[in-house]
Amino acid sequence: MEKLKELLGGVAAFLVVLVIVWAIWSGPAEEEVVGVECSSNPAQSEIILPEPDYSGIGVEKAIGKRRSVREYSVENITLEELSMLLWAGQGTTSEWGGRAAPSAGALYPIELYVVPNRVEGVYCGIYKYLPGEHKLVLVQEGDFREKVAGAALGQECVWNAAAVIVMTSVQERTAVKYGERSELYIAMEAGHISENILLEAVSLGLGAVPVGGFSTEEIDGILGVEEGESSLYIAVVGKV
Repeated sequence: MEKLKELLGGVAAFLVVLVIVWAIWSGPAEEEVVGVECSSNPAQSEIILPEPDYSGIGVEKAIGKRRSVREYSVENITLEELSMLLWAGQGTTSEWGGRAAPSAGALYPIELYVVPNRVEGVYCGIYKYLPGEHKLVLVQEGDFREKVAGAALGQECVWNAAAVIVMTSVQERTAVKYGERSELYIAMEAGHISENILLEAVSLGLGAVPVGGFSTEEIDGILGVEEGESSLYIAVVGKV
């Protein structure tokens, strides 16, 4: 009888330990403050962007404050802010179709793609910017944050960014007029576009940095670009 009591006592003690362990493992974890969850929505195939707001800070102040910012908070950027960034880079600024950044022969070989990791009102995926209509169109549905960051050599600024803007080029558009110098002119144009985006980020109170370290082949594969189009430059933006 005594042995039975000892056995039951041991079992009871073991059960108590199990209950304590279970309580520790299954108890409520500390909540992490995150932005709007990136989730897919194939119905969101087109996003009409808000009209540009021209009330930002002066260009001199923006130039003076511009710095490469690689660390961002977990806050979302707004659709209005994304709209301004894209407009500054490639937006239409004239009735005949002239854009915010200069282009050799006004041939505009560069396209902008957006990977919205944390943008209010925008589901995850890959979107292409159409300057003439100032809108985004869905190219691919899904969460590409990890793939894009991996293709960018695992850089934390790309992983943590609220939005990743990828510039691609279609060299033939410029080559038909400028031949072998087209590559040089396209690189210059990417620099113009990047600086516009960086200065607009300053005007909006956002942090941003240009990224040149990435696998062109991998980014092209992620974007699903067609033959003759290739990734050239990346700008990442986030709240600070």
